Amino acid sequence: MTEEVPVRYEKHGGVGLVTMDRPEYGNAQHSKMTYALDKAFYAACADDEVKVIVLAGEGKHFSAGHDLGTPGRDIDQSFDRVATLWWDHVGHDGGASRYARESEVYLGMCRRWRDIPKPTIAMVQGACIAGGLMLAWACDLIVASDDAFFGDPVVAMGIPGVEYFAHPWQMGARHAKEFLFTGERISAARAKELGMVNRVVARDSLRDETLALAERIARMPAFGLALTKRAVNQCEDQMGLRDGMDSVFGLHHLAHAHNAEVGLDSLGGHGVKSMKEAVTPGAGAGK
Repeated sequence: MTEEVPVRYEKHGGVGLVTMDRPEYGNAQHSKMTYALDKAFYAACADDEVKVIVLAGEGKHFSAGHDLGTPGRDIDQSFDRVATLWWDHVGHDGGASRYARESEVYLGMCRRWRDIPKPTIAMVQGACIAGGLMLAWACDLIVASDDAFFGDPVVAMGIPGVEYFAHPWQMGARHAKEFLFTGERISAARAKELGMVNRVVARDSLRDETLALAERIARMPAFGLALTKRAVNQCEDQMGLRDGMDSVFGLHHLAHAHNAEVGLDSLGGHGVKSMKEAVTPGAGAGK
């Protein structure tokens, strides 16, 4: 059996293209993909020829979110940690395991990637759901195809949003509440109206349009781009982004613990099928 390689990395002039490559599972993110993404981002950061990094998803969808049940699901496996100093989650029980793992592979990794000193662009088509939002939100810009849609339905699990809780900063407080309370999907056009997406383009021109934008940015001085990115991120943090994420991450794990105490498991008994059924497919897509 051929070993799964969940991420591809290639260069196009001054652009590093990082592609999630699990199209048969909607590019669902397991830990193996997380660490493969980190390795690819590190390679792009270390290469002086690469000025801009594009994150893409192979196939119909950008990312269906965290891996809740594919054959490659690996929540019980150990990996060499790079984002935090928390202990290996394997061999620990309950919150000591969940908190350590999610601090590393979800919140810690997305924060690490947000701090990449080169501009990053998410190239989004099809689904960008829950954990997929985290991957796109960690990027500086988002270019979406006209068939893209976004959603975070995890309140159906009793959980207040995904681990990298950037919702109020991505779309404003009232829209973030509606987005989470209803679990409804929003279209690329609506996401652009909310300020979450920079550009919406035709599906068949997504790659060309995104690479053209990346190449235009790549003509700027590399250090100037790094300082500009740092400046905006620092202002966003002064507006409460980082502290807000820390506080909500605690609530996220309170919800996991509550589910495990009163229900079947930390996800409230939900899996891929039940999460799809929790929200009417396509509801609110034109809003």
